[in-house]
Amino acid sequence: MESSTTPSPAQAAMTTFALIDGNNFYVSCERCFDLSLIGKPVVVLSNNDGCAVARSQEAKALKISMGQPWFQLRELERTHGLIGLSSNYALYADLSDRMMSIIGQYSPVQEIYSIDECFLDLGGFRHDLTTYAFQIRAQVLQWVGIPTCIGIGPTKTLAKMANHLAKKNLGRAWNGVCDFGSLDAGERDSILALVEVDEVWGVGRKIGVRLQEMGIESVLQFKRLSPSFVRKQFSVVLERTLLELNGIACYGFEDASQPQKQVLCSRSFGHVVCALEELSQAVTQFVATAAQRLRRQNLRANQVQVFIRTSPFKKEDPQYSRAINVPLVSPTSDTLTLVDSALFGLRQIYREGFRYAKAGVLLHELQATSIEQGELFGRDTTRQAKLMVALDAINDKYGRGTMKLGAVGERRAWHMNQDRRSPYYTADWAALPKVR
Repeated sequence: MESSTTPSPAQAAMTTFALIDGNNFYVSCERCFDLSLIGKPVVVLSNNDGCAVARSQEAKALKISMGQPWFQLRELERTHGLIGLSSNYALYADLSDRMMSIIGQYSPVQEIYSIDECFLDLGGFRHDLTTYAFQIRAQVLQWVGIPTCIGIGPTKTLAKMANHLAKKNLGRAWNGVCDFGSLDAGERDSILALVEVDEVWGVGRKIGVRLQEMGIESVLQFKRLSPSFVRKQFSVVLERTLLELNGIACYGFEDASQPQKQVLCSRSFGHVVCALEELSQAVTQFVATAAQRLRRQNLRANQVQVFIRTSPFKKEDPQYSRAINVPLVSPTSDTLTLVDSALFGLRQIYREGFRYAKAGVLLHELQATSIEQGELFGRDTTRQAKLMVALDAINDKYGRGTMKLGAVGERRAWHMNQDRRSPYYTADWAALPKVR
């Protein structure tokens, strides 16, 4: 993730980055409420229970790879007691909020990078940073139940690398915390010589293969390359990664107040959908979800894109994929207006005779609600805005989907398969664990 502004030399000298990362986050969330999962091989599956998106250490020991399809793993369920769970995103989001809230108390600057990762600025702290990091780990584990690893460094890339070292115990037993800045140059280089180059944040598999073909296999070898050579052979982005590995900060903290550029809501269906009516129900639900996200950020959309596609994995089925953009007369976050536009677009691209496996909507060309131009012959925007406020308030108080558009319907063949999902422990009173 590139910062909107490159830090000045003075800012860079004052900044120390700490990356806190939840270990096997989805699995750890499940274990918080089901202690019987501790010590057992567990994988959390993607939408429609398709493939493994999180693995416990015990599952990794069975050589289960990230993204491996569940149908390839089912035999391990019988032979090795592998447990496969459907994704429970409401639970993971709630525990992520709790974890980030606790971590945020340890620094005035926090950047939440993903659901299970965040950066803190520990620059200028007089504490011993390793001891301080152990305090963070202990409190998150005690108050939330999520184990973490923490990497500390003078740049984001080095903090990310330190986190990797702490997680894998490379070079020494780190016990979950690695402060790269506390190591002398010789020890740093000897450890980086042990790490494969594609483990560098921003390198990845494809660039890693190219580097290895050039004889650059370790992080240390990459670190010693000429910046101009890397820029010429690859890109300025990879050059910045190289500079960061050498302690020159190229990325600062992101401004969390920056608005989103687009809002996407899409799903793969639990069962194939052929009828336009069922597709319309799904698209209506996706628009309603996306529109609520818009309103939470005080944004409006100028365009709606809707797309549908068949499954590329079912080669025996006829293939079809289409998308269409529908411009709006004026920017809006009104669910009814957005649904009308999306369904208009859906009717234009729908074709009979295909088995659709996925659909989605993308709201884009977003702008703040403070920038508004009314319609001369449009809906009463004031009345519609009040209706949306009431809709959101009811769903916030009584649960998502309490009040919905009639077009969504009750029979939803397009819903995801979640046969293995754990209860909504933090969002459903009836799902609270019972102590006997």
